[in-house]
Amino acid sequence: MLAIIILLLIIGIVMVYSSSFVWAEYKYADSFYFLKRQLLFAGAGVVAMFFIMFIPYTTWARYAKVILFSCFFLLIIVLIPGIGMTRGGAQSWIGVGAFSIQPSEFMKLGLIIFLSLYLSSNQKYITSLKKGFFPTLLLVFTAFGLIMLQPDLGTGMVLVLTCMIMIFVAGARISHFVSLGVFGLIGFALLIISAPYRISRITAFLNPWEDPLGDGFQIIQSLYAIGPGGLLGVGLGESLQKYFYLPEPQTDFIFAILGEELGFLGGSFLIVLFALLFWRGIRVALEAPDLFGRFLALGIVSMLTIQVMINISVVIGLIPVTGITLPFLSYGGSSLTLTLCSVGILLNISRYTKV
Repeated sequence: MLAIIILLLIIGIVMVYSSSFVWAEYKYADSFYFLKRQLLFAGAGVVAMFFIMFIPYTTWARYAKVILFSCFFLLIIVLIPGIGMTRGGAQSWIGVGAFSIQPSEFMKLGLIIFLSLYLSSNQKYITSLKKGFFPTLLLVFTAFGLIMLQPDLGTGMVLVLTCMIMIFVAGARISHFVSLGVFGLIGFALLIISAPYRISRITAFLNPWEDPLGDGFQIIQSLYAIGPGGLLGVGLGESLQKYFYLPEPQTDFIFAILGEELGFLGGSFLIVLFALLFWRGIRVALEAPDLFGRFLALGIVSMLTIQVMINISVVIGLIPVTGITLPFLSYGGSSLTLTLCSVGILLNISRYTKV
């Protein structure tokens, strides 16, 4: 598992530089601008990962409530004008200047830790709507509501889907999920209707060429990147779409540049690495020595896998644009650090298994 993580991180660093040096030279007069910052984030994240790797995972159960409270506190203060920083239309960051954190990213891990503790201690009540299912839903959707106030639908979707998988595996009744699904569809429709930009994303997804210079621009440029890649790609560093066609290609659409430069085989190799990480993580979850470890490993693996599936699906045009980073690859401090801290916990759990 550690070898897969390090390999994904190396690929990510290479692709961040390859996809960003043109934009970095234009905007900051330094082609290494994003690379240097990503190396800083990766270095801090790797140190944190190895540190966390040797902390017994049961330690997190003792501090689960404190961690969750801290995450809720950050989600609230980020909404306060003058404290929260707005980027891309979302007030999702806290920080000074170029260095900032995204509280919603840390809420994902904080909620996984707390929910793992709750489910391991109250699994016998999860079949009860009042005693088990509803309290967990109330907690999850409170966090989701705060994230949507920023707004950040992509991160909110990852959080909800991850928690639903954990609750389902804990033994919740199918009938409860069916009822939740009905209300969820209604709520999702209201969320889309309430924000015109979400409606435009849906219409752009259905027919991006209807507005090729507006809402459909990003997905069209992404497809224009992947298409010419063919089997082997145009060559590392030789992408054309990063020359001001695909907006900020080092973030959510980095897979498009990878597909253009490394082709179908390069993209497939990356997907295989993610699949191996998922398979290994599920084995760790199944072999964990206690329920808390099992739910914690399941939650972390589910979170990473959902992010990968959503990001790649967006890039290749299977679902509307949601603004989700690709774990280990996309440029970004909070996302990369959170991901490495999460797999640090997963690596520690694996130390207590027989796999």
